[in-house]
Amino acid sequence: MIKLFSLKQQKKNEDGGGPSTGRKKASAAQLRLTKDLNELQLPSTCNTIFPDPNDLLNFKLVICPDEGFYKHGKFTFNFKVSQGYPHEPPKVKCETMVYHPNIDLEGNVCLNILREDWKPVLTINAVIYGLQYLFLEPNPDDPLNKEAAEMLSKNRRVFEQNVFKSMRGGYVGSTYFDRCLK
Repeated sequence: MIKLFSLKQQKKNEDGGGPSTGRKKASAAQLRLTKDLNELQLPSTCNTIFPDPNDLLNFKLVICPDEGFYKHGKFTFNFKVSQGYPHEPPKVKCETMVYHPNIDLEGNVCLNILREDWKPVLTINAVIYGLQYLFLEPNPDDPLNKEAAEMLSKNRRVFEQNVFKSMRGGYVGSTYFDRCLK
């Protein structure tokens, strides 16, 4: 379990905040995110990083798959949680350029719960497991990188070779990928 800010401390800051104390009130999004993060149960293949411990709304997730096409890779995602959370999904972008059907070369992620299937009852934990699942079972039927999706559908062996080539650092077609093996 991660203890970043206790809910009690958030509530104390909210109650004691205001102009006279100079403390900022915690927003509903911050309170909900604190609850989500305190209840987070990360698999051993995932790790969170908070570049600014005072800013819970912006953090990173590192996924290091231990099976599948992306085994031994290290992929970093940037999370930006808006003040509209949990009514709005977090914005998630992959910082690691990856040859993947559901992640384009700019880092945009195609995951249904980050778009049309988002519901306020979903948590950061659900998003993390969804991202991890993309590395275990890439989905060629809902692609952002159409070339990778087509290769996965037509020729799994060549797709696997392209994934490994990209993770080692090198070209797949005319696109250069930085090494992302751990």
